[in-house]
Order: sequence, then C-alpha cells, then structure tokens
Amino acid sequence: MRKFEIGRLLRAGTTGFVVGCRAAQIDAPSFGALVRVALDGDYQVYGLVHDIHIDDDGLVRQLVTAEAVEEAVIADNRVNRNVPLELSVLTVGYKLDGKISHLLPPRPPLSLEVIYLCTSDEVREFTNYGRFGYFRHLLRASDLPVGELLAAHIQQAGIAHDEAGNIEWRNAATQELITLLRDDYAMLMSVLGALGDAS
Repeated sequence: MRKFEIGRLLRAGTTGFVVGCRAAQIDAPSFGALVRVALDGDYQVYGLVHDIHIDDDGLVRQLVTAEAVEEAVIADNRVNRNVPLELSVLTVGYKLDGKISHLLPPRPPLSLEVIYLCTSDEVREFTNYGRFGYFRHLLRASDLPVGELLAAHIQQAGIAHDEAGNIEWRNAATQELITLLRDDYAMLMSVLGALGDAS
C-alpha cells in the first residue's frame, strides 16, 4: 500500500485535529480529502480536511511591504517557512482491529503522529462501510461550510469509486443526504446546490 505522508499532528480532540505541514506539501491534501492517522497496532482515526490555513510570520510581513522581491526569496520563504501550513480536520470515524466505525474514536491521536492522505482503496473501504453514518458528523458541524465540504468529499470519493466501477456510489450518497436533510429545507438546498456546482 502506498503511503503519502502529509504532515504531523499539532493538536487534537475527539471531534477533530489540526495537522502541520510544509508549504511544499500544499498540493497533497485538498479541501474535502479523507486523511488518516495511524496509531498503535491497527487503530486508525479518519477525518476530512475542512480548512487549510496559512499564517504569516515576521518575514512574510516584511516581504509584502518590500518594493521588489526576487522570486528566489519568495521561493525560499515558501519552502523554508518557520510557521507550518495548518490543515483542520473533522473526525469522521476510526478503524480498530480491522473493523471500521463511523462513530467518534475512543481517544484522539497524540501530538506529532504522522497523518496520511488516504489512497483510493482506503477511501472506498471507509466510504463503503455501513450506510453513510459519517455524514452525521459533517451535518452537525454548523461552523463549517457543510455544503461545500460534502460536495468536495463526494466528488473525490466518487472518483475513487468510479475507478473501481462503482458508478452508483455518488447517487447513493446524494439520496442518503436527501433523506437525512428532508426536514431542513435550507440546508438541503445548500448541499444540493454545492453538489450541483461540483459536478
């Protein structure tokens, strides 16, 4: 199995965690990507990237006010940043003893654990388990752009399912969202609008 390390854990709680990575890795994780933290033995925590945050530092503040900044200086600052890029991740489930669960994990991962971008096989394994139980974590996250996050995730996971010939996965995911949001018309329209824009 190919492992694509994207960074290390800065801080974590039961419902989410923040990952620090180098600027050179900005292309690796994208909004809505499924990531995992491999812990002791077969214990893994899964989450969806819901925010990518780039803080400034003292040098960046000086460079933005400079008259003419050479490309080499900008490139060096991006590669050798003192402040990491931060990816905020919403926890959506875990795997323990070979069994996937869409519940919150029994314990959060620890600082400096390595975070991996899930492969297509891992995305299919996680999203095929059960009946989209992990959607409830996204729908409860009222402080996040839920529609856009669901659209990005469904688009990315749909590609992984299409690769394996499971072209019905996107339709099943959309039907489940319609069922879950049938009593919240405003949220349903927001989510369906984002899904329509993503397709």
